[in-house]
Amino acid sequence: MDDEQEPRTADLVQMIDVGGKPISRRRAKASVRVRTSSRVKEAVLKGAVPKGNVLALAKTAGILAAKRCGDLLPLCHPLPLDQVVIEAAWEERDLLLTCIVRTQARTGVEMEALTGAAVAALTVYDACKSLGDEIVIDDLRLVEKRKEPPPPVTRSRNPTSDDTPDASL
Repeated sequence: MDDEQEPRTADLVQMIDVGGKPISRRRAKASVRVRTSSRVKEAVLKGAVPKGNVLALAKTAGILAAKRCGDLLPLCHPLPLDQVVIEAAWEERDLLLTCIVRTQARTGVEMEALTGAAVAALTVYDACKSLGDEIVIDDLRLVEKRKEPPPPVTRSRNPTSDDTPDASL
């Protein structure tokens, strides 16, 4: 193998430097579908699953996973999360789980939202697997990501000095 074809180990992975980016409000939303049987749905709705309240378990697991995303994915920046919300809604026999994550940071929270949704779905699978093997996790995807620029800095004119910043800043 010549030098052109040989991978250079120093170039194989790198964490992206986001230090020069401004801090902005960021939001991401991810969803995943858990396909179940009528029997599984009924057990979840009746609270008859041996491991307990499946939706409460899934929501808790999803929130915890989003908070630990930087520990799970090797090059993912650990972020201070302002909010993580896991929503659950039934569509026929399918459970649709949605994870919404908000932060103020230099990089987005897509991976946190995807991780939260995925782990919430895995938790449903784990809690319900004793009821049958017809559970399928499907369609994990990023639904939305949003970045809001920081509010502009405004300065009011002080009658005594033209360059005194507004004290409310």
